[in-house]
Amino acid sequence: MDVITSHLNADFDTIGSMLAACKLYPDAVCVLPGSQEETVKGFLVQSAFYNLPMRKPSEIDLDKVTRLILVDIRSRARIGIFGELIGRTGVPVHVYDHHPDEAADVKGDVEVIRRVGSTTTILVQILKERGIPITPDEATVMMLGIYEDTGSLGFPSTTTDDYFAAAHLLSCGAKLTQVSDILARELTSGQISLLYDLIQGARSYTIRGVEVVIAVARREEYVGDLALLVHKLRDMEAVSILFVICQMGDRVVLVGRSRKPEVDVAAVMREFGGGGHAYAASASVKNATTFQVREKILRVLEEKAIPRRTAADVMASPARTVDAGETIFEVHQTLTRSNINTVPVMRDGTVAGVLTRQVVEKAIYHGLGEERAGEYMNTDYECAAPETAIERIEEIIIGRNQRLVPVVRGRELLGVITRTGLLRFLYDMRDVEHPDAAEDVDAEGAMAPRKNVGNLMRDRLPAQVLSLLRAAGECAERLGMKAFVVGGFVRDLVMRMENLDVDIVVEGDGIRFAETFAEEQGARVRPHHKFGTAVMVFPDGFKVDVATARVEYYLKPAALPTVEYSSLKQDMYRRDFVINTLAVRLAPEGFGEVIDFFGAQRDIKEKIIRVLHSLSFVEDPTRILRAMRFERRFGFTVGRNTLNLIRNAVRLDLLAKIPKPRLYGELELILKEKDPVWIVRRLSEHGLGTSIHPALVLDKPHLELLGEAQEVLAWFSLLFLEEKVEQWAVSFLALLDPLPADDAKKLAKDFGVRSRVREWVRICKDEGESVILRLVSTQSVSRKMIHDVLTPLPTEVILYLMARAKHHDIKRYISLYFTQLKNVRLQLKGQDLLDLGYRPGPRFKEIFDLLLERKLAGELRNKKEEIAFLLSNFPPTAEQGRS
Repeated sequence: MDVITSHLNADFDTIGSMLAACKLYPDAVCVLPGSQEETVKGFLVQSAFYNLPMRKPSEIDLDKVTRLILVDIRSRARIGIFGELIGRTGVPVHVYDHHPDEAADVKGDVEVIRRVGSTTTILVQILKERGIPITPDEATVMMLGIYEDTGSLGFPSTTTDDYFAAAHLLSCGAKLTQVSDILARELTSGQISLLYDLIQGARSYTIRGVEVVIAVARREEYVGDLALLVHKLRDMEAVSILFVICQMGDRVVLVGRSRKPEVDVAAVMREFGGGGHAYAASASVKNATTFQVREKILRVLEEKAIPRRTAADVMASPARTVDAGETIFEVHQTLTRSNINTVPVMRDGTVAGVLTRQVVEKAIYHGLGEERAGEYMNTDYECAAPETAIERIEEIIIGRNQRLVPVVRGRELLGVITRTGLLRFLYDMRDVEHPDAAEDVDAEGAMAPRKNVGNLMRDRLPAQVLSLLRAAGECAERLGMKAFVVGGFVRDLVMRMENLDVDIVVEGDGIRFAETFAEEQGARVRPHHKFGTAVMVFPDGFKVDVATARVEYYLKPAALPTVEYSSLKQDMYRRDFVINTLAVRLAPEGFGEVIDFFGAQRDIKEKIIRVLHSLSFVEDPTRILRAMRFERRFGFTVGRNTLNLIRNAVRLDLLAKIPKPRLYGELELILKEKDPVWIVRRLSEHGLGTSIHPALVLDKPHLELLGEAQEVLAWFSLLFLEEKVEQWAVSFLALLDPLPADDAKKLAKDFGVRSRVREWVRICKDEGESVILRLVSTQSVSRKMIHDVLTPLPTEVILYLMARAKHHDIKRYISLYFTQLKNVRLQLKGQDLLDLGYRPGPRFKEIFDLLLERKLAGELRNKKEEIAFLLSNFPPTAEQGRS
């Protein structure tokens, strides 16, 4: 006998899962091991579902069970009498569940475990894959399961799979009005009374800086649907973390809800024999008072559930330092280059004091720039150990007004905690909600500090890449380093966009890490010692860029950067835009943790592009072009202040100072975007064309030509020809169109473009006009002429000429060439003529020209017809004879 069962206190996901499982195991019987929620109980009594093969636990002879199917549960302790069957020889166990893994989970012979919003979703997917039909009534019951467990597809746990499953059920005839009516539960008088008592019995506790509310009530009788009351209480009181303790008869019922990623309520409930999700869980306890339960909850939160924050969690490492023997002028340079305001002063390898920008600038004002840092540093400071509690750090920085706290172990400086760093940490520790499935930031626009995208990485990245990132984190840890994946890869991961350009930043020696990791993985390494970077090339051609965490400073505007080693935070500060400052931890402990120093996720949510500081475009003017590119690619808007900084950089004509190859690199990326014309139009609005070349004013006719080039490329792609074309190059040729021939060729050379592209520019300027004139000036243009004129030209040049052509006939000729003429080839070769007895000579060209003309006209379809035409029109002469 096959038995399908689930957990005690069954809900609609239980019922929907069991119904779906019955369709996979048609000979099985369904058994609810214990009680049901009140709404579920009423539904079972009144609905046709009750007519399914439903048995009571007392009716089941465990010795006759040959297979056990568990749905929506993996805990042996919560399946009643069926727990005795776990591990019994001859009784295989099949498991279908969506709950997080736990150490005590039942290990099934068949397991289907997926991170979705409801177990019903998993089983509906299987039914759909196997083509098993679902009746409208069955679809309605299954929809109840999905809607209840996902909050009508609105809970944070909801996934796209839940939506697809619901869509399938809707196509099977599920009745949403019935689902809505059943789930729209009105409170009974008993529930209203209990809710009032819970409100009165709610108390707030602060545990390690996190606010927790615990509400306590007592009832002699059982009151159903306590979870519904908990949701209402949470919403009414705007509580982020809520535990409800309700004495009902001889047992205490617990329900926990959390909107904070740091607090896993399921971990708390496991201490009471319960379980659930990190954000929603429950348990039931006997032989305990509400006071005992509350005290245990507080103790568990203190010891296990809420992590203790220490100096190690907030410190920046490695720290930028100066030596006590350096001059005040030298310290000022360090502060400016590193964009910091306070720095530890070292003497004999240990911290001797701290020095602030304010003191340094006043010393310079008073003519003391050549004095030593050790003479003016503040020696009345307090250090912290890595394990120092964050509350003590607050006392030092806020209470004692100490701007920087060195974190030391013995005499060794491990890192520093700045006032800004502490404020950011405390700001991030505020109450935040679990992000929805479609969001990665909370309602206020700032990211949860400990957000983890490990599951998102698993869902979106190829298994090989994910495995590689995990291995990188493990390798770095073995070397005593820290590795992070950073930049556009993380940005696009958070935005659910495809991007496998992996950039790893290492706090430590990046080249040493790359060489060690490459040796372990069988990859090749190309190191760049000047910048502390390396490229790893794997056997399958996949590439990973590795960089040592570094800070860059510019000796003059638009110059190449000078590089010094630094911390992850300072490495992120050198990035172009805030949205590109995200990092993800790769260490085994904390793998997938998002690190956001500058509010990148807020900018992603608000769809805004901002620079990190006001000199960003002065240091690297090519960022202007990048801003316009990102603006179009992501549908973002350049921030107001950033836009003002762009205007100022244009006024100073900083782009003109950029080496032409760097400028070309950004232009090529723009032309490779899906809508380059929009981006170029934005460049035109800011007057940036003349910064590239004085003749590139990017006026309306020029923009129209670029638009026409895009239309030509779209037309060409619809021909579905096998020929590969560098589409961006067609736009590049159109971009250089207004320039005189010599200027265009010189600019292409100065840009450092590939020789092939430079040749295309030369052809366009030197031969393009004559090609057009030849076709236009001829009264009767034959197919052979079109073929002969266009065949020597590269496809990219022909497409540019098509876009540029004003004459409709030119476009028609080029269209005819690509669609009918370009790939026409004679099957008859010179050797065939020799075999037929013809002697080589000038006549061969005459023969082949006429053959090709007839072939292009469609008169000759195969080699046999070519030979017949040849013998008919060019019979061998008597002198030649036939062999």
